[in-house]
Amino acid sequence: MSMLRDKYKTEVVKALKATGRFPSAMDIPRLSKVVVNIGVNALVDRDMLKQAAEDLAKITGQRPAITKATKSISNFKLREGMAIGAKVTLRGERMYEFLERLIHATLPRLRDFRGVSAKSFDGRGNYSLGLKEQTLFPEIEADKVKRIQGMDITIVTTAKTDGDAKELLKLLGVPFAAA
Repeated sequence: MSMLRDKYKTEVVKALKATGRFPSAMDIPRLSKVVVNIGVNALVDRDMLKQAAEDLAKITGQRPAITKATKSISNFKLREGMAIGAKVTLRGERMYEFLERLIHATLPRLRDFRGVSAKSFDGRGNYSLGLKEQTLFPEIEADKVKRIQGMDITIVTTAKTDGDAKELLKLLGVPFAAA
């Protein structure tokens, strides 16, 4: 069992229950899934999508699904069905292991890091975070990277409000920036 999942079960559940806002144990917010997404301009270089998918597989430990365009956009020379990115949906043990590496190893490697923005909640208790380069993760060898690629990370919770989700993530160790 990952340390983050163990921390959730022992410390976070007790702390959230002590607030008195959750009458039932099933009302206590928990992590549902983590979605990691990389968008790629595959029109320029077809090999770029393959490289991005390999990097995403190294980072998450799971093979990514290739995402395709749902509609054509002539200004971008994009046709319906073209491969435009890769995504991975993590649940269970892999989700907790990925979040643990993100919180304790990757985010502190950001230059001038003072915490993640507390304004990135979507209104339904989900949190989104963007990273500008994949080389922040220790699994990626910076020497072998041909092109720096950004990614979006969405943490989906069962919290009904942003405040509950923020409290859950704060108790799990996500470093939020001081307001």
